[in-house]
Amino acid sequence: METQLLTQVGPGTPMGELMRQFWIPAVLSSELKADGAPVRLMLLGERLIAFRTTSGRVGIMDHRCAHRCASLFYGRNEQEGIRCVYHGWKFDADGQCVDAPNVRSRKPIHPTIKAKAYRCTEVHGVVWVYMGQREVVPPLPRLPVMMMPPEKVSVWCMQRECNYLQALEGDLDTSHAGFLHLGVGMGVLKTIDEKAPESISISTPNPEFRVMDTECGVIAGAYRPADAKSTYWRFTNFILPFFSQVPPCRLGEEAILRAWVPMDDTHTMFFSITTETFHLSRSPNAKERAIPQTGLTTDYEFLPNATDWYGRWRLAANLSNDHMIDRDIQRTQSYSGIEGLDIQDTAVTESMGPIVDHEMENLAQSDLLVVRARRKMLDAMRSWEKDRQLPAALDNPDAYSSRWSGHVIAPNGQDMSDVYLNSIPKGVVAAA
Repeated sequence: METQLLTQVGPGTPMGELMRQFWIPAVLSSELKADGAPVRLMLLGERLIAFRTTSGRVGIMDHRCAHRCASLFYGRNEQEGIRCVYHGWKFDADGQCVDAPNVRSRKPIHPTIKAKAYRCTEVHGVVWVYMGQREVVPPLPRLPVMMMPPEKVSVWCMQRECNYLQALEGDLDTSHAGFLHLGVGMGVLKTIDEKAPESISISTPNPEFRVMDTECGVIAGAYRPADAKSTYWRFTNFILPFFSQVPPCRLGEEAILRAWVPMDDTHTMFFSITTETFHLSRSPNAKERAIPQTGLTTDYEFLPNATDWYGRWRLAANLSNDHMIDRDIQRTQSYSGIEGLDIQDTAVTESMGPIVDHEMENLAQSDLLVVRARRKMLDAMRSWEKDRQLPAALDNPDAYSSRWSGHVIAPNGQDMSDVYLNSIPKGVVAAA
């Protein structure tokens, strides 16, 4: 039963209704051109279209025309609105019908007609959408990356063919990095500085964990001995409703936000909004490719974007070709035989099936953040469903400003919260 509550996100589902109370990354700004073609957008199980008006405003609305339900994907994006090609009814970015040219009446009906539309804003090349019903929308969270100068932020996205939860939980499971990505037992240590943090993750693959609730989610510290006098910590954040911050860098060095946005129950759009691009170039001998519409390059290969509901940001390495696993390389050079950090993560989470059966899991101590994040989500969902109470952080954007991720070596004996607060950048620290 809890699996269904956690994984179902469509209209009317408890988790879906909770998610609609938060700002959600919806589409890259670069995908929408003024007076350009509308984009089909599947979001929380709703079939929408996204478009940019003549003046640059973004509209996100139900793809069905409010007249006879023909799809506005075929519409004409012109002169500050989208016009249905069936009868010419036109809607502005707010969903208001502004013209119904086939209706002849002294009192035109179009002022009373409105399509289902959602409020939008743009930050760092991402269109964010609010799908809730509040008259006054909540503020955007003041996460560190949201406060960075735009020129320092890189944004890209990628689709996964699985439920958002198992994709998100790949980020919350920090102990897998030493195996899936760094290759325990494959001789990787020969190419890594023995004093580098990565070597500690390999030499001690079974860390201990501490977790701590925050106003906006849960933070976990995985810790291992660094030497006789110090401890190596890796801090990972879960942020409601589906955000993560992973620890590939020194704590506080990079601002990282990763969003696992449910398209529907079995498809997820991953958004990376960060001040670094560590995961885009993992293979020095691989062919460098441009990621369309982002200005970034990577050794990942993307399929050409199509116009169907699931046609955007698909990796060429996918379930249909076993994520291009190379068994010869797996035996001799690579732990997984799969090229690219994000493709490795995609392979294992998609291999679980469209929606993982939690009844078949045997969770361990290393899954502590996964367990606590699920509990945090269920508690928030039930508070909203029963009492219409939302996490206090939703209306306190500064509660997010101390959310950083990364690794740090600290003296033995320090409490987790002290290590964390003493290591993140000063001037942005809110109550943990």
